[in-house]
Amino acid sequence: MAVQISPSILTADFARLADVAAKVADVADWLHVDVMDNHFVPNLTIGLPVVESLLKATDLPLDCHLMIEDPDRWAPAYAEAGAGSVTIHAEAAKAPVRTLRQIRSAGARAGFALNPGTAVQDYEDLLGEIDMLLVMTVEPGFGGQSFLDIMLPKIRKARELIGKHGGEIWLQVDGGVSAKTIDRCAEAGADVFVAGNAVYGSDDPARAVQDLRAQAERAI
Repeated sequence: MAVQISPSILTADFARLADVAAKVADVADWLHVDVMDNHFVPNLTIGLPVVESLLKATDLPLDCHLMIEDPDRWAPAYAEAGAGSVTIHAEAAKAPVRTLRQIRSAGARAGFALNPGTAVQDYEDLLGEIDMLLVMTVEPGFGGQSFLDIMLPKIRKARELIGKHGGEIWLQVDGGVSAKTIDRCAEAGADVFVAGNAVYGSDDPARAVQDLRAQAERAI
């Protein structure tokens, strides 16, 4: 598995997003963008217009995580705008197969996210429709939360099911990923790591990305 680091802008300065992206442009694999609507999750962040502007401001591919109601309606537009990856939530999508296929048809990688209380086994049949499975390691909605260790068996189960299915499906973790937790996530089978505070709460975000990558690579 190749380790990938996707710094999250959720805890960064929203007034300086171009600068925020530039700080990790040479070391990160993705820039993670949390789209929240204050309905699916109790927080409101940014939407498609900001994503479109950010796409013009950075060469990093955008990893758009849609924590919104009705992703079936909105997700394809993020892919059409140029996002490299678009992730929808199992708990919000009413027509996941159709939506995942639309994301792929628009040229983006299709991601499928599971909240902490959602069993990965229930969605094994959808693995053929996705490029990335996201296991939330906190309840979605806010940055800076503590990592939920009880999600480690779920990450292992997800890796087991991916292995059983075959194909190249990335396994992403999001929530509380830091120097204290990334080793455990990597050992459990994750290969794509979203980190917000651990990167942008650092005095040197680029160095933080490099250090997290090195830790994960040692653990795999």
